Amino acid sequence: MTAAETDRALVERVAKGDRAAVRLLFMRHHARVYRFVARQTGSELMADDIANEVFLELWRQAPAFEGRSEASTWLLGIARFKALSLLRKKKEDWIDDDDAAQVADGADTPEVVTMKVDKAAALRRFIEAMPEEHRTVIDLAYYHGQSVSEIGEVLGIPVATVKTRMFYARKKLGEALKAAGYDRGWP
Repeated sequence: MTAAETDRALVERVAKGDRAAVRLLFMRHHARVYRFVARQTGSELMADDIANEVFLELWRQAPAFEGRSEASTWLLGIARFKALSLLRKKKEDWIDDDDAAQVADGADTPEVVTMKVDKAAALRRFIEAMPEEHRTVIDLAYYHGQSVSEIGEVLGIPVATVKTRMFYARKKLGEALKAAGYDRGWP
């Protein structure tokens, strides 16, 4: 009996539920499948996982094996498909360290963070110093996300009055920030 015939006979035994046949095929072909996948993926960790999955697939698919190719070729075909599928998925989910190093850091520098905190504190102080009618409109619009019509409903005033108060409140805030040395941009 040749080795190829023995492999086919082992696959037939696996199809009948013989676990010992799976172990024999694993011992015979695991190293080849592992090396093949390692070359395909460039990752020993992925190769180990995929090689093990190939033999689980052998267990599940043995009844469908038609013998049109050698069992070793069939196992390598399964391995290739699994490797390509995993690489495709990893490419979508994964970025390597070199690529990650090229991504610009969008986080603010400590200096910018300090400037933003300082300007926000000044802005809160200026809002608190405003007349109540302007402070309330600013609070509802910017801190509670209310629309002009919603502010009118909450305060029981016409929309035109809300717009007028908003205009004057923003104008006063802009003047106060400029007088304190803050420009209009952020930070």
